[in-house]
Amino acid sequence: MASKQRILILGATGQTGKSILHALVAEPESFEIEALVRPSSADKPEVKNLASQGISKIHVVDISGPIDELVRVMTGIDVFISGIDATSQLAQLQLVRAAKQAGVKRFVPCAFITIAPPGGVMALRDSKEEVYQEIWRQFLPYTIIDVGFWHQISFPTLPSGRVDYASMITPNINIHAGGTAPNMLVDLRDLGRLVARIIKDPRTLNHFVAAYGDVLSQNEIFSVMEEASGEKIVERKHVSRLKSLGAADKLLDTVRFVQISADEIVSERFEAAAKAKAEADNWFAQARQFLADYNYSKYVRGDNTPTYAKYLGYLDTRELYPDFTPISFKEFAKGLLEGGIERPYERYRERLEKLRSGK
Repeated sequence: MASKQRILILGATGQTGKSILHALVAEPESFEIEALVRPSSADKPEVKNLASQGISKIHVVDISGPIDELVRVMTGIDVFISGIDATSQLAQLQLVRAAKQAGVKRFVPCAFITIAPPGGVMALRDSKEEVYQEIWRQFLPYTIIDVGFWHQISFPTLPSGRVDYASMITPNINIHAGGTAPNMLVDLRDLGRLVARIIKDPRTLNHFVAAYGDVLSQNEIFSVMEEASGEKIVERKHVSRLKSLGAADKLLDTVRFVQISADEIVSERFEAAAKAKAEADNWFAQARQFLADYNYSKYVRGDNTPTYAKYLGYLDTRELYPDFTPISFKEFAKGLLEGGIERPYERYRERLEKLRSGK
């Protein structure tokens, strides 16, 4: 019988981290799980609850502090998994160096985004690239896992309001660049299950891996929601990007979805990048840029597809694990309409509503 892998996870209480943690604790015969927690998070209720969720040890360490303490905690770890927040990507550079000194056998950095190339397409992807470059400089064993876009943040809200309970932003009625670009999707619950497979698989060591469950365009997503709900999401009028942020609520009785053109996506991307550069410490400015970049990459460039992932050198979980049955978007929609889906980023909802409204 193979020995257990000793796993150290950073960000176990975040959306990605929670999914990974749930999958790992479901295999106690395969994994012994420890959590790395920053001092600023140590007293949060969700962190205190980790011990009851199958975590064997909780290490409270300043990841920006002396490297010796990180090396001590990482010594003996088989797999380190980072689920750090989007605005703290470069804090992983110290973790990479510590992992190398500690002899970590596989480093899984915080990738977990859509497929996109480095070099100016997505600011978030480029900050992650700096971490990947440090991994390669250190000659550290790694696996980089990208996952497409979650089902949980891909569905439109309905005229009846039946699915508002689970929507990260309401209303969510935007169609981008005609809605025709196919995109890789994954159910957040599957993300962790796929990671659990990937980190046990020697074939994925020192590779990029695309982990996903479905490939659909926005038009196809809307059609699935219409069919599953029996409601019709119909376009009544065009609302430009600049108006849609603040006007969607007022026009909900006449607008069932908002068409945002490719030109508007490009324009918003430039504006958001300029704002983020001018206000580097402004969370809203950074989040606006991330969202604008996602829309540009997914809907204008069309990066987030299995074909492009393969071109970039990714392994494909559909080919690696043909026995794995992912949750399709159609299955997700059924659960959504039955009231069984958890709203993501609940603790950030107020911030996200402000971002949407432009306030």
